[in-house]
Amino acid sequence: MMKKFVLAGLGGILGGVLIATQVTGPLMAQERSQSSDVYEQLDLFGNVFERIRGQYVEDVDTSDLIAAAINGMLTSLDPHSSYLPPQDFDDMRTQTRGSFGGLGIEVTQEEGFIKVVTPMDDTPADMAGVEPGDLITHVDGEPLLGLTLAEAVELMRGPVGSEIIVTIVREGEEEPFDLSIIRDTIQLQAVRVRTEGDTVILRLSTFNEQTYPNLRDGLEEAVEELGGMEELGGVVLDLRNNPGGLLTQAVSVSDAFLEQGEIVSTRGRAEGEGDRFNAQSGDLINGKPLVVLINGGSASASEIVAGALQDHRRAIVVGTRSFGKGSVQTVMPLRGDGAIRLTTSRYYTPSGRSIQALGVSPDIVVEQPRRAPIEEADDTSGRIRSEANLRGRLDNPDNMSEEELRQMEDERERAEEVARLREEDYQLAYALDILRGLTALNGN
Repeated sequence: MMKKFVLAGLGGILGGVLIATQVTGPLMAQERSQSSDVYEQLDLFGNVFERIRGQYVEDVDTSDLIAAAINGMLTSLDPHSSYLPPQDFDDMRTQTRGSFGGLGIEVTQEEGFIKVVTPMDDTPADMAGVEPGDLITHVDGEPLLGLTLAEAVELMRGPVGSEIIVTIVREGEEEPFDLSIIRDTIQLQAVRVRTEGDTVILRLSTFNEQTYPNLRDGLEEAVEELGGMEELGGVVLDLRNNPGGLLTQAVSVSDAFLEQGEIVSTRGRAEGEGDRFNAQSGDLINGKPLVVLINGGSASASEIVAGALQDHRRAIVVGTRSFGKGSVQTVMPLRGDGAIRLTTSRYYTPSGRSIQALGVSPDIVVEQPRRAPIEEADDTSGRIRSEANLRGRLDNPDNMSEEELRQMEDERERAEEVARLREEDYQLAYALDILRGLTALNGN
């Protein structure tokens, strides 16, 4: 039995049921007319196919003609429907397992241009400076305008270790510029875990088969290192520049922080066609404060998670509006080891929102500022001036215990650490500030 793959903004697998009913005469006549039109169009296709095969100026590969026709039919529907030849289908299945060759870049097609959804963490594209929203106009001097998405991606492929020059048009930059990227084998680490004070930061770079298991195990280890759940202040779920992946993993990650309720639903063309996914009892952090970080590179499965946690008021969503890919693609294997990726439905957040072309709007909009040159401070001594520095100051009349002094110093160090982080990653520092405020408000 052939297996269907569901990718998120990826989709529910739809089953077809044939039902025999009595049809009145006019309806049957209409269906016969429609069938006749379809057969006439198929006959037209066959006629064109034979003309090309017999009269084109050069010999053509008939299998290439058929593949191009299938792909043209699918890509005319929307940017996410396409034909996957056997090699592309095999690459896609490998990618969902977390290891593949390439640049480490997620792209889509927008009005004929190849647009970067996001570069993946620590990949050649990321290290070369590719950013979400970039338009790739040329590859090694070859223009991409007029090519299909599959053809453009094929141009970007090549042996591991080889160089590729991509020409970028970026908003805010007056002129296009070139970036040199060295192709490499992409080993995606689905989840990175670290702590800042009493906060655990879960950085999700993709939704593959390892995402939820890595999140669960990494979170458990981090909480143990903090000294137990009572020592955990909160969690930041960082979904920035995460292009998505498997729907099942998006559901599992959402469920990790929800006790009950709907996570996401999908709706197809026919009435009542679709699926609903609900949370099971059990919150991995026992209701501790949660902040979700998103940006314009957060797409598909990332938007499912952010939308579900936002609608249930389980998390505060911080950052900038997400990509807005709210459609569901079902990958259907075909004879000959290829497959088609077909948009079969849209997905909806628990409140019934479709985020297609709209994205998830954060509760708190926080832009990530571009790095600016470090300017010299007015005070070059490096000392912070305060009342404590003044000669003849009054002493604090309260007699604080050593424990109270140590606690005050710890709090000050945490605040200073967040301030240092603000220079490196402003959005993440903002999220940590929110968590510290929530923790203080809840008395934790």
